Amino acid sequence: MAMRAYWKGHIRLSLVTVGVELYSAVERSGRLTLHQIHKPSGKRVRHEKVVPGIGPVDADDIVKGFAVDGDEYVLIEPEELDALKLETRRTIELVQFVDAPEIDPRYFEKPYYVVPADDEVAQEGFSVIRDALRKAGKVGLGQMAARGRDYVVAVKPCGDGLLLETLRYADEIRRSDRVFADIPDRKLDKEMLDLAGELIERKSAPFEPENFRSQYAEAMRELIEEKRSSGKVVAGSGERRRGKDGDNVVDLMDALKKSVDKGKKSGGGKRQTSGRGGRKKAAG
Repeated sequence: MAMRAYWKGHIRLSLVTVGVELYSAVERSGRLTLHQIHKPSGKRVRHEKVVPGIGPVDADDIVKGFAVDGDEYVLIEPEELDALKLETRRTIELVQFVDAPEIDPRYFEKPYYVVPADDEVAQEGFSVIRDALRKAGKVGLGQMAARGRDYVVAVKPCGDGLLLETLRYADEIRRSDRVFADIPDRKLDKEMLDLAGELIERKSAPFEPENFRSQYAEAMRELIEEKRSSGKVVAGSGERRRGKDGDNVVDLMDALKKSVDKGKKSGGGKRQTSGRGGRKKAAG
């Protein structure tokens, strides 16, 4: 089945306007989803929209509203929402350019692939914008509107296309100093820092996302297959069963030394990795 575009519109760089389409860069089919089931009947539980004291209501009778005081709401009709014409509704104008590291990772929300519209003019303009961004080593910033809200977006080259990432607004980010305020300022032992640094250096390697798999999802799949085939749950190996956090209190310096010694005995050195299939096994 052909992919469905999340958004269709234009990207504009000064006087250059290019027709584009956005597609989600996130694949959700690999996730396991558990549903609520009515155990006596084995049927799935469905959720109805209800009003307290009235019961189930028709979808046609539902409008959106903003809470102003307790149970008082300002109601907004669908046509009133449509009347809020946003200049960014169908055009993403690149108004500023920054180096990628300048954007705090906390602002990134969701990635989308950007491809040109199916015409020669759009494809040529798209290639110009993509290659110009790549040559400058910059990320373009702009705004777009989709699904009832507007977003700040960051656009950068990605392979033969572009990657657009929606960004959170500044007032959506919780200040970290309020959360970190109670962390004590400790004077740390230099030897412990050196040992920790050695461990970090030894385990440093290029990021290869395929090396990381969801242990929970794999265990869940095993459990599902187990129950499908036998209807019984067989206890897994003790490898998965861990004691509660804090069961074993260890001396931090001793743990660091043992970790470093363990790496030296098993060969030490940096792990060398290449692509999947051609990867060299870790020496340590």
